[in-house]
Amino acid sequence: MPDNEIQLAVIDMAGTTVADDGLVVSAFDAAATAVGLPTDGPERDRARQYVLDTMGQSKIVVFRGLFGDEDRAQRANAEFEGAYERAIDEGGARPIDGAAEAITLLRDAGVKVALTTGFSGTTQEKLLAALGWQTLPDLVLAPGNGVRGRPYPDLILTALIRLEADAVTSVAALGDTSSDVESALRAGCAVAAGTLTGAHDADRLWAAHATHVVADVAEFADLIITSNRTAKG
Repeated sequence: MPDNEIQLAVIDMAGTTVADDGLVVSAFDAAATAVGLPTDGPERDRARQYVLDTMGQSKIVVFRGLFGDEDRAQRANAEFEGAYERAIDEGGARPIDGAAEAITLLRDAGVKVALTTGFSGTTQEKLLAALGWQTLPDLVLAPGNGVRGRPYPDLILTALIRLEADAVTSVAALGDTSSDVESALRAGCAVAAGTLTGAHDADRLWAAHATHVVADVAEFADLIITSNRTAKG
């Protein structure tokens, strides 16, 4: 752990604080079908694996990489967001156990919290509303308006600027994918942690050079709070 105090925690949503329960893959399947991808067979299997491998990244970027055609990628992204939002409306959104409490503990301990996502801002807002989390974090961020999604460092660095952390070495990040870890490392975070509640397993997270791998966001919060107590002496 860093010797200095952590001032800001940048935490992913789906798979990290929000249970996925297969919603991302289901929404992808709906999008893929809508843009003409075969419903089964090797092409669909390869596309589904690509989505799993790129979990955590901005969804429009994933679709651009998958289809290589801007119009098709935009149509797939719109279908994906629509399918995911319908799942939210149907009650498909639920928090990871202890997630809200962990975020509250961090804020009560003086650590600011930003929740980030690879979804659009509109979908993020619907997800927050469904969970009743609109006022839970200090800040919410999604890709767009000059802010690139993961694995770029933009979401983390934007959170640092807006929440006025003193340095990147005062920032800890948590996510469930290798893209989350890579984003945190590119940003220079003191902590680039992976959690085991989402898409990628411990081997994949360690291979991405995570500084820590935790069971869940509650363990991450405990880690940061304990580290800050030590840093304060």
